[in-house]
Amino acid sequence: MGRGHYNRAFSSWLAGGGVKGGIAYGKTDDFGYNLLDEGVHVHDFHATILHCLGIDHEKLTYRSQGRDFRLTDVAGKVVNELLV
Repeated sequence: MGRGHYNRAFSSWLAGGGVKGGIAYGKTDDFGYNLLDEGVHVHDFHATILHCLGIDHEKLTYRSQGRDFRLTDVAGKVVNELLV
């Protein structure tokens, strides 16, 4: 893990685009290192942002080396609890 760059939890600020205002979603320990409640995987986070932009994350693909890829890989669900 190197020098401990807190790879188990991260924070982000979202506003507008149909995102609920004034909420905190998820919880970490006192050090901000381990997830305690309501985690959002990075693929779900990306799917939610793309949804707010009006883009279907399952249809947004790009071709590389003969294979279709998408930002949310083969996973990703929109986190409706974050949306109005």
